[in-house]
Amino acid sequence: MDIDAWVWWLIGAVALGIPLVVTAMPEFGMFAVGAVAAAVVAALGGGVVLQVLVFVILSVALIAVVRRIANRHRLQRPELATGVDALKGKQAVVLERVDSGGGRIKLAGEIWSARSLDGTQSYEVGQEVDVVEIDGATAVVI
Repeated sequence: MDIDAWVWWLIGAVALGIPLVVTAMPEFGMFAVGAVAAAVVAALGGGVVLQVLVFVILSVALIAVVRRIANRHRLQRPELATGVDALKGKQAVVLERVDSGGGRIKLAGEIWSARSLDGTQSYEVGQEVDVVEIDGATAVVI
């Protein structure tokens, strides 16, 4: 029994999909897509040289395009701040006197321990302060 070339290409695509799942390396996925394209060329009656050319050109093109897009996204900072980064720059209300030794504020609906950024400055109950950073579980305010 002779197996058609397109079946071999599909077997190759599945074989390339296994390391994609195991290693999470997207390059294997690009090669698998190239193998599927080569299987289509083989099923349509294309020669071995055309099948290999389609596999190589499509795989390399996908790797080049996807890598460029991935690098661009990796270098961009997220526009949406989350977690403690989202609290920086927010205003809070002093609940207990805040100085360099500590105090309490209400920040984003929660009660936080706080200390003043300037060791000589203190803030009284009811005063609004700005959060400049979060140091562990303590808000540093001015």
